[in-house]
Amino acid sequence: MTTTHQHEPPHEQPNRHQHPHPHPHSTRHHDVLVVGGGAAGLSGALTLARARRSVLVVDSGEPRNAPAAGIHGLLGREGLPPAELVALGRAEVASYGGEFHDAEVRSVGREADGGFRAELSDGTVVHARRLLLTTGTTDLLPEVPGLAERWGRQVVHCPYCHGWEVRDRKIAVLATNPLVAVHQALLWRQWSADVTLLAHTSAPFDERQRRELAARSVTVVAGEVAALLPEEDGAELTGVRLADGTEVACEVLAVGTEMAATAPFLAELGLEATDLVREGVRFATRLATTDPTGATGVPGVWAAGNLTDPAGQVAVAAADGLRAAAAINADLAAEETRLAVDAVEFWEKRYGESEQIWSGRPNASLTVQAADLEPGRALDLGCGEGGDALWLAGRGWRVTAVDISQVALERAAARAAVEGVGDRVDWQRVDLAHAFPSGTYDLVSAQFLHSPAEFPRERVLRRAAAAVAPGGTLLITSHAASPVKHDHPHPDMHFPTPEEMLAGLRLDPAHWTVELAEEHARHDHPDHPVTDPDARPHRDSTLRLRRTA
Repeated sequence: MTTTHQHEPPHEQPNRHQHPHPHPHSTRHHDVLVVGGGAAGLSGALTLARARRSVLVVDSGEPRNAPAAGIHGLLGREGLPPAELVALGRAEVASYGGEFHDAEVRSVGREADGGFRAELSDGTVVHARRLLLTTGTTDLLPEVPGLAERWGRQVVHCPYCHGWEVRDRKIAVLATNPLVAVHQALLWRQWSADVTLLAHTSAPFDERQRRELAARSVTVVAGEVAALLPEEDGAELTGVRLADGTEVACEVLAVGTEMAATAPFLAELGLEATDLVREGVRFATRLATTDPTGATGVPGVWAAGNLTDPAGQVAVAAADGLRAAAAINADLAAEETRLAVDAVEFWEKRYGESEQIWSGRPNASLTVQAADLEPGRALDLGCGEGGDALWLAGRGWRVTAVDISQVALERAAARAAVEGVGDRVDWQRVDLAHAFPSGTYDLVSAQFLHSPAEFPRERVLRRAAAAVAPGGTLLITSHAASPVKHDHPHPDMHFPTPEEMLAGLRLDPAHWTVELAEEHARHDHPDHPVTDPDARPHRDSTLRLRRTA
């Protein structure tokens, strides 16, 4: 056996990520990052995980409905405490391989490969191909002493969420603007005949509003509310005290809050929250979407739940999350199909042009760098016509050799049979755009893993790193520059430096040792450099990395 196939073997594209180790400050890679772990986020994550996507839910653990005693309007889960719904949802998502990370997303940006990079509050960096934003809204409460402490219990905002539980009790509605206050008072009248509207800081009600309130027997009390009664912590609400000292009895205080979108990183993505206005009054901000699936104006970003529909209840948010997740999966599948068609057609045509494309010899960088390794399990990415895989098998390795071209694999298997190592090589047709060989390996080799067809090479190599067993070796050799002359049309391509390859791998230095990172002349065997017709040597870049135990 002798040396190299001096070009890029056929290559596939990555996608299916096994979930990397949850190191507290690690770099993690997923198909979809779900930001927010409420009903919308969990529903979306469940749908994506069942679609066999690698999905990570990042959530700070501060749901909007946490103070509520139970959720309502969700068929089959009526009255379930919000924390129990989250726990059940997390368990369901995890049962299909979904992951969770308890933190806040501090920033999100677009990467060169079209994906996204998110920095979390604990230092973790997350990379994902798509984003689903489900961060919800925050209720902006009026600054009245005692109000925030009773929020979600005796101080409520939604009759559909709390009306049945407080039916037939004394209900007071706190007004901050006339439109919302009158609307709420007339709604609450459905659940109780004893409804009082506290004018508080609202502008005056117009004649039509006063007539409507009077017709429904809603009492209007003028004056600003100064405190809730009693003022002791934990005491049940008995009423409110106005600024002039007047006390108004009530057992429940309804407040129409302003709802503000919760997603401080929107501007980094080129998105912004917009005002929801009714009759000149802003009552919420939200992230607008471009279609019913939750797609935003930024490619690759979807949103669902209260972030897009501030008034939506749990059932609505869950449905939004499912719908968005289905759209995200379809978008990923379309991208993978496009890449697969281009790659398969290119490489099958390329191999079909002649009976043999490469020299049949192993790559010199492999023979040099793997010569001192103890044989074990090896993975040869982009095996082409099998030169590297056969060399490894001949030295005692058990090899999984993958390529996108069936023509190349058939040639390699026939040669392996002739050389008597067919039983040591498992030839697999794999398109790394949406698949990757299972298991871990003592050696993962990626020799000239380039493709003129569109190819997310960095994602493939990151997945390759994840497939290295503890103590194993990752060996990557890349062209450093295109040859001056070439016997086959060769599009303009960027060939990374060793430093760029290392950066693209995004490895945790606590778990990896760099044994070699250099640019060098290419050899077709250790003592014979390969040159162009004008005698200029080819240049390559090689990384040899060891994963620590």
